Amino acid sequence: MKKIFTPLLLSMLIFASFSCGNMQKLGGYTLNEKDAANAIRQMLEMGARDGVNSAFSKEAIMSTIFPEPLRKTLNTLQQLGLTNEVDRFTNTLSKASADAAAKSVPVFTTAIRHMKFNDAMRIIKDGGTSATDYLRSTTGTELRQSITPVMQTALDEYKLNEQWNKLMKPAQTIAGNKLNLDLANLMAGMVSEKMFQSIEEKEKQVRADASARTTPLLQKAFSGNWK
Repeated sequence: MKKIFTPLLLSMLIFASFSCGNMQKLGGYTLNEKDAANAIRQMLEMGARDGVNSAFSKEAIMSTIFPEPLRKTLNTLQQLGLTNEVDRFTNTLSKASADAAAKSVPVFTTAIRHMKFNDAMRIIKDGGTSATDYLRSTTGTELRQSITPVMQTALDEYKLNEQWNKLMKPAQTIAGNKLNLDLANLMAGMVSEKMFQSIEEKEKQVRADASARTTPLLQKAFSGNWK
């Protein structure tokens, strides 16, 4: 009786162990390409929406419209007694840029939702800011072009084009063709870069901090070690 019972008990234990192992395997979640792509899109959209919450500093605006090679031009304008006009202009331009950033969110979210992925799993696994880098490399130029008319509308609303032309008239005699007078294009580049910086920051948070994974999909995609 003992001889019959022992093999039978052993068989039952092996079967139970095998069944539990299979149940754990079937019940566990494994990241797939579709979820990876949707999680990336969700994370990038969150970063784009966060981009409207931060103001555009005077320093950032000045470095955009007067990059390093043209700092002498700015110094000359100040020597001509135009410092107050430059300050008023940049303060208003900061407000216009913030408006343009807010109105650019749909431009970014639409582009993000239509992103195509060759390998979303690889982007999840690569870590760092690989999702933001992918967005920048695949749609960066198009996004800047799409933001330009939005920026132009903001400039028109604040009547900044007239101020810009008046301010730049003496500067043109100094800088000549080196001065980029396309203010809408210049500022669209700055707004676009600001949005990308916000998206990049959100990606870093989601990857490093569990509390930043505020949706089930983000928790699935970024909580596991998929390497």
